[in-house]
Amino acid sequence: MKVLVVGANGQIGKHLVSFIQDSDSLEAKAMIRKQEQADFFENLGADTAVVDLEQDIDAIAKAAEGVDAIVFTAGSGPHTGKDKTIMVDLDGAVKTVEAAKAAGVKRFVMISSFDTRREAIQAAPESFAPYVAAKHYADKWLKGTDLDYTIIHPGILTNDKGTAQVNAGVEVERGEIPREDVARVVVASLENENTIGKEFQLVAGSVPVKEAIRSI
Repeated sequence: MKVLVVGANGQIGKHLVSFIQDSDSLEAKAMIRKQEQADFFENLGADTAVVDLEQDIDAIAKAAEGVDAIVFTAGSGPHTGKDKTIMVDLDGAVKTVEAAKAAGVKRFVMISSFDTRREAIQAAPESFAPYVAAKHYADKWLKGTDLDYTIIHPGILTNDKGTAQVNAGVEVERGEIPREDVARVVVASLENENTIGKEFQLVAGSVPVKEAIRSI
């Protein structure tokens, strides 16, 4: 299975491409914003496509040609304004979903936020509410398609070394999760069809990743 990683140069994205390239059944194509980011991925043996998420759907669809799955792990980051949150976390995600449809790619994995229910928008701090709202509507758009989707809702992301052990479920207690382990869970989700049509929350835990994903 060839996988287009959108947001490959992000912290989860780099782990994800590395793990995909180490997999026996998966192969990565890294979608990046700048050509100078390509060396990291080419050194891993991964193909690259230079596309800015603020370009049109056709540009993203062209990058998706010939792949079997798309993972959306892009984000505007914590230090940008509401405008970038809308253009990347919402519109970028929606355009990627539409690009998947245009390119005939059925499998789609979305890295979302821990809780994107309507109630979470209302409860979020003022500075965080736009991000939760963007993720809410991006998730809703994906669920309204006929794509074979999986939506992963990770807890507070850290750069700690992953343990390959997690707690995953429809609803789990809020907590932290190393980005490295989020990437491991994406790989396991791609390799396990029982995650299709499902969404789940994810934090650090004591269950091995593959076992946790089999139980979803």
